[in-house]
Amino acid sequence: MNRLREPMNNCDEELACSGDLEAFTRLVKKHEQSMYRVSRSILTSENECLDAAQEAIIKAYHSLSTLRDPRFFKSWLMRILVNECHRLVRKNRKLVLLDEWHEQASSYRFEENIEVHEAVQLLEEELRLCIVLYYFEDMAIKDISIVLSQPEGTIKSRLSRARKKLSAYFTSESTEWRTGHE
Repeated sequence: MNRLREPMNNCDEELACSGDLEAFTRLVKKHEQSMYRVSRSILTSENECLDAAQEAIIKAYHSLSTLRDPRFFKSWLMRILVNECHRLVRKNRKLVLLDEWHEQASSYRFEENIEVHEAVQLLEEELRLCIVLYYFEDMAIKDISIVLSQPEGTIKSRLSRARKKLSAYFTSESTEWRTGHE
Protein backbone atom coordinates (compact mmCIF):
# COMPACT_ATOMS: atom_id res chain seq x y z
CA MET A 1 0.00 0.00 0.00
CA ASN A 2 1.29 3.42 -0.87
CA ARG A 3 2.17 5.29 2.32
CA LEU A 4 2.73 8.62 0.52
CA ARG A 5 0.30 11.29 1.51
CA GLU A 6 -1.26 14.00 -0.56
CA PRO A 7 -0.40 17.57 0.39
CA MET A 8 -2.87 18.67 3.03
CA ASN A 9 -5.22 21.55 2.50
CA ASN A 10 -6.27 22.59 5.98
CA CYS A 11 -8.73 25.27 4.92
CA ASP A 12 -11.82 23.30 6.04
CA GLU A 13 -10.09 22.26 9.26
CA GLU A 14 -9.28 25.87 10.12
CA LEU A 15 -12.74 27.09 9.18
CA ALA A 16 -14.39 24.32 11.20
CA CYS A 17 -12.26 25.15 14.24
CA SER A 18 -13.36 28.75 13.97
CA GLY A 19 -17.00 27.62 14.15
CA ASP A 20 -17.97 27.28 10.47
CA LEU A 21 -20.72 24.63 10.45
CA GLU A 22 -20.52 24.05 6.69
CA ALA A 23 -16.76 23.38 6.88
CA PHE A 24 -17.34 21.00 9.81
CA THR A 25 -20.03 19.21 7.79
CA ARG A 26 -17.69 18.87 4.81
CA LEU A 27 -15.01 17.38 7.05
CA VAL A 28 -17.43 14.90 8.59
CA LYS A 29 -18.60 13.86 5.10
CA LYS A 30 -14.97 13.48 4.04
CA HIS A 31 -14.25 11.14 6.96
CA GLU A 32 -17.56 9.27 7.24
CA GLN A 33 -16.30 6.07 5.57
CA SER A 34 -13.24 6.09 7.82
CA MET A 35 -15.44 6.57 10.84
CA TYR A 36 -17.59 3.63 9.83
CA ARG A 37 -14.62 1.33 9.26
CA VAL A 38 -13.07 2.28 12.61
CA SER A 39 -16.30 1.86 14.53
CA ARG A 40 -16.97 -1.44 12.73
CA SER A 41 -13.60 -2.72 13.91
CA ILE A 42 -14.72 -2.25 17.52
CA LEU A 43 -18.47 -2.76 17.46
CA THR A 44 -20.42 -5.71 16.08
CA SER A 45 -23.76 -4.09 15.32
CA GLU A 46 -24.39 -1.84 12.35
CA ASN A 47 -26.73 0.27 14.48
CA GLU A 48 -24.12 0.65 17.22
CA CYS A 49 -21.59 1.81 14.62
CA LEU A 50 -23.96 4.45 13.36
CA ASP A 51 -24.89 5.52 16.91
CA ALA A 52 -21.23 5.80 17.89
CA ALA A 53 -20.42 7.86 14.81
CA GLN A 54 -23.36 10.16 15.43
CA GLU A 55 -22.42 10.70 19.07
CA ALA A 56 -18.78 11.28 18.12
CA ILE A 57 -19.80 13.91 15.57
CA ILE A 58 -21.97 15.70 18.11
CA LYS A 59 -19.23 15.59 20.75
CA ALA A 60 -16.63 16.77 18.25
CA TYR A 61 -18.75 19.71 17.18
CA HIS A 62 -19.38 20.78 20.75
CA SER A 63 -15.71 20.50 21.67
CA LEU A 64 -14.11 22.03 18.56
CA SER A 65 -12.49 24.63 20.80
CA THR A 66 -10.38 21.89 22.41
CA LEU A 67 -8.68 21.01 19.11
CA ARG A 68 -5.32 22.75 19.37
CA ASP A 69 -4.07 22.16 15.83
CA PRO A 70 -6.58 21.94 12.95
CA ARG A 71 -4.14 19.74 10.99
CA PHE A 72 -4.92 16.90 13.40
CA PHE A 73 -8.70 17.05 12.89
CA LYS A 74 -8.97 13.46 11.60
CA SER A 75 -6.87 12.00 14.43
CA TRP A 76 -8.83 14.03 16.96
CA LEU A 77 -12.17 12.94 15.49
CA MET A 78 -11.08 9.29 15.39
CA ARG A 79 -10.02 9.48 19.05
CA ILE A 80 -13.46 10.78 20.00
CA LEU A 81 -15.03 7.97 17.94
CA VAL A 82 -12.87 5.26 19.53
CA ASN A 83 -13.78 6.56 22.99
CA GLU A 84 -17.46 6.56 22.07
CA CYS A 85 -17.23 2.99 20.71
CA HIS A 86 -15.59 1.82 23.92
CA ARG A 87 -18.28 3.60 25.94
CA LEU A 88 -20.94 1.68 24.00
CA VAL A 89 -19.08 -1.61 24.52
CA ARG A 90 -18.96 -1.00 28.27
CA LYS A 91 -22.62 0.00 28.33
CA ASN A 92 -23.73 -3.07 26.40
CA ARG A 93 -21.31 -5.58 27.90
CA LYS A 94 -23.96 -6.98 30.21
CA LEU A 95 -26.56 -7.24 27.47
CA VAL A 96 -25.80 -9.74 24.72
CA LEU A 97 -28.45 -10.11 22.09
CA LEU A 98 -28.45 -13.24 19.96
CA ASP A 99 -29.45 -11.14 16.96
CA GLU A 100 -26.12 -9.31 17.15
CA TRP A 101 -24.27 -12.55 16.57
CA HIS A 102 -25.97 -12.79 13.22
CA GLU A 103 -25.20 -9.16 12.39
CA GLN A 104 -21.49 -9.95 12.38
CA ALA A 105 -22.11 -11.57 9.03
CA SER A 106 -24.03 -8.51 7.81
CA SER A 107 -24.29 -7.53 4.19
CA TYR A 108 -21.80 -4.65 4.62
CA ARG A 109 -18.71 -5.18 2.50
CA PHE A 110 -15.57 -3.14 2.38
CA GLU A 111 -14.68 -1.80 -1.02
CA GLU A 112 -11.52 -3.90 -1.15
CA ASN A 113 -10.72 -7.61 -0.73
CA ILE A 114 -13.54 -9.19 1.28
CA GLU A 115 -11.49 -12.17 2.46
CA VAL A 116 -8.81 -9.91 3.95
CA HIS A 117 -11.41 -7.84 5.75
CA GLU A 118 -13.12 -10.92 7.10
CA ALA A 119 -9.80 -12.21 8.42
CA VAL A 120 -9.11 -8.84 10.06
CA GLN A 121 -12.53 -8.99 11.75
CA LEU A 122 -11.46 -12.24 13.43
CA LEU A 123 -8.50 -10.58 15.20
CA GLU A 124 -8.75 -9.39 18.79
CA GLU A 125 -10.01 -5.81 19.04
CA GLU A 126 -6.67 -4.19 19.90
CA LEU A 127 -4.96 -5.82 16.90
CA ARG A 128 -7.91 -5.29 14.56
CA LEU A 129 -8.13 -1.60 15.40
CA CYS A 130 -4.42 -1.04 14.70
CA ILE A 131 -4.69 -2.84 11.34
CA VAL A 132 -7.77 -0.85 10.31
CA LEU A 133 -6.22 2.49 11.25
CA TYR A 134 -2.85 1.72 9.66
CA TYR A 135 -3.81 -0.06 6.44
CA PHE A 136 -7.39 0.94 5.69
CA GLU A 137 -7.24 4.49 7.02
CA ASP A 138 -3.60 5.08 6.03
CA MET A 139 -2.77 6.61 9.42
CA ALA A 140 0.82 6.90 10.57
CA ILE A 141 1.96 4.99 13.65
CA LYS A 142 2.41 8.29 15.48
CA ASP A 143 -1.21 9.26 14.75
CA ILE A 144 -2.50 5.83 15.79
CA SER A 145 -0.53 6.22 19.00
CA ILE A 146 -2.37 9.48 19.67
CA VAL A 147 -5.79 8.10 18.73
CA LEU A 148 -5.43 5.05 20.95
CA SER A 149 -3.45 6.76 23.74
CA GLN A 150 -0.77 4.07 23.50
CA PRO A 151 3.01 4.36 23.02
CA GLU A 152 4.27 4.03 19.45
CA GLY A 153 6.15 0.86 20.43
CA THR A 154 2.89 -0.74 21.54
CA ILE A 155 1.28 0.12 18.21
CA LYS A 156 4.25 -1.35 16.32
CA SER A 157 4.06 -4.54 18.42
CA ARG A 158 0.34 -4.88 17.82
CA LEU A 159 0.80 -4.39 14.08
CA SER A 160 3.53 -7.02 14.07
CA ARG A 161 1.40 -9.53 16.00
CA ALA A 162 -1.58 -8.85 13.76
CA ARG A 163 0.51 -9.34 10.61
CA LYS A 164 1.81 -12.66 11.94
CA LYS A 165 -1.69 -13.84 12.78
CA LEU A 166 -3.03 -12.78 9.39
CA SER A 167 -0.11 -14.47 7.66
CA ALA A 168 -0.80 -17.66 9.61
CA TYR A 169 -4.47 -17.39 8.69
CA PHE A 170 -3.74 -17.20 4.97
CA THR A 171 -1.08 -19.91 4.98
CA SER A 172 -2.91 -22.43 7.16
CA GLU A 173 -6.32 -24.06 7.17
CA SER A 174 -6.03 -24.32 10.95
CA THR A 175 -7.73 -21.95 13.41
CA GLU A 176 -4.74 -22.02 15.78
CA TRP A 177 -3.77 -18.50 14.68
CA ARG A 178 -6.79 -17.03 16.50
CA THR A 179 -5.63 -18.29 19.86
CA GLY A 180 -2.02 -17.28 19.41
CA HIS A 181 -0.64 -20.83 19.12
CA GLU A 182 1.49 -20.53 16.02
